[in-house]
Amino acid sequence: MEILIRPTPDEVAATAADILSAHIRRGAVLGLATGSTPLATYRELIDRHRRGELSFAGCRAFLLDEYIGLPPGHVQSYHHTIRNEFTSHIDIDDAAVHSPEGTDPRPWEAAERYERAITDAGGVDVQLLGIGTNGHIGFNEPATSLSSTTRMETLHPQTVADNARFFDSEDEVPTHALTQGLGTILRSRHAVLLATGVGKAEAVKKLAEGPLTAAVPASSLQLHPRATVIVDEEAGALLSEKDYYRYIEAHRPSWQGHDGLPVDDAQ
Repeated sequence: MEILIRPTPDEVAATAADILSAHIRRGAVLGLATGSTPLATYRELIDRHRRGELSFAGCRAFLLDEYIGLPPGHVQSYHHTIRNEFTSHIDIDDAAVHSPEGTDPRPWEAAERYERAITDAGGVDVQLLGIGTNGHIGFNEPATSLSSTTRMETLHPQTVADNARFFDSEDEVPTHALTQGLGTILRSRHAVLLATGVGKAEAVKKLAEGPLTAAVPASSLQLHPRATVIVDEEAGALLSEKDYYRYIEAHRPSWQGHDGLPVDDAQ
């Protein structure tokens, strides 16, 4: 696991955009997260596209999760959110932006179809992630199986409370969602997790330096062969090995690109 510490959230976003851009230029299958943390990264990618530096025309995208019960046009559905905040502002084909079917009356079947669609696309090349205050990634809550695939999940009360800011009241927050599983995420070729703010500091320490445990679903990234965690100073405040993580980055080999691949392979 590579841990990159940046002074500010804007610099977290810029670093994440550098990594994602290297994949995008190769026509990647993107795994997209919603929530507030990735927004600055999406804005940076949009700006690069508008400046003519980046095209998404050869890319496909799969959302990480979706609320059950919200139709695609609902302002808080992730189908709507990702388009409003990101994909409608770039040159990706809208038909290439996929999300779980949260209104399917047989959600277990919708989950199976979504898992197959990811597999049929050749898997996710780069998966963008945030982290919840209780250590969840996607909607994989504590006690999630480390090998889980896309499925229905009951949201933790802490997650419902955290997400209430997007709704008029906590009572309006759906209590269930379809989410890529931890096993699905671990099959991505590169996982990039972002965290900013002091409220994420405890979760970041547990994911990176704590034990591998279903109680902290994000700790499953310790099993990922290529995971990058990008945090600001506040989110990284509790990390015990901050100096070493900075040392690793300062001594990165000259042949290694932003996405972890040899520079020659990233062209």
